Amino acid sequence: MNADAHLSLEALNHSDLKKAMACFATGIAIVTTRYRDADLGMTCNSFNTVSLEPAMVLWSVQKTSSSHEAFVRSDGYTVSILGADQEDIAHRFARGAPAERFDGLPVKRLANGRTVIEGSVAWFDCALETAVAAGDHDVLIGRVLDFASNDGHPLGYVHGKFIDMEG
Repeated sequence: MNADAHLSLEALNHSDLKKAMACFATGIAIVTTRYRDADLGMTCNSFNTVSLEPAMVLWSVQKTSSSHEAFVRSDGYTVSILGADQEDIAHRFARGAPAERFDGLPVKRLANGRTVIEGSVAWFDCALETAVAAGDHDVLIGRVLDFASNDGHPLGYVHGKFIDMEG
């Protein structure tokens, strides 16, 4: 390990930690739910596979998020993996009024009421299995109920920038 890159836990600096974590490229997704007759959604880059049998996935939501209650109390969520041409949607769901994030946005409504972002390269509709407290976030583990994908290029994020994750 490069001694210059090593950071002792006693001197943990959050901006340095974020900079180091930004070296790991991630995909970008919009996670949505339906709670109290309202659609809620947020941008997420913490999505990951947990298990194939049974099919399970996870993502994490900050405990101070205005949508936290909706995600941990609803019966499930839908993850739409954004395409490389959907950076504007990532920004839209990362800031601004939660009630306005869906305005004019083409979505597909599933039978359970949750939404899929049209044009996404893949989506997963999930029943919430459990929420695990983890520091300032909760990790939400879901059982995949339905999914679809296409051959589009996913939107990625690395070093604080969006990228086309062409294969």
